[in-house]
Amino acid sequence: MSELERIVSEIEAEDIDVDALSEKVKRATTLISFCKERLRATEEEVGRILAEAEAQSEGRPEDGEERDAEELADPDDLDTGP
Repeated sequence: MSELERIVSEIEAEDIDVDALSEKVKRATTLISFCKERLRATEEEVGRILAEAEAQSEGRPEDGEERDAEELADPDDLDTGP
C-alpha cells in the first residue's frame, strides 16, 4: 500500500517522464490487483469465522464436527420414565 501511495505522489508531482509514467502505471495496476485479491481473501476468511462463531453460539455443530449421541437418538427410543 505504501508503494502504491508513493507512486501516486510521484505521478501527481508531474515531474515524471512519459516512459517512467508508463512503468509506474503498470506497477500501480499490479499492486491494485494484489490488494483487491488480499481484500477478497480476507473478506471470505472473516465470513467463515463469523459463520463458525454464529453456529457455535446457536449450539449447532460446525462443519465436520460430530453430533452428540443424544442429538442423533430417535426421540421415541429415549427412556422418558414411568
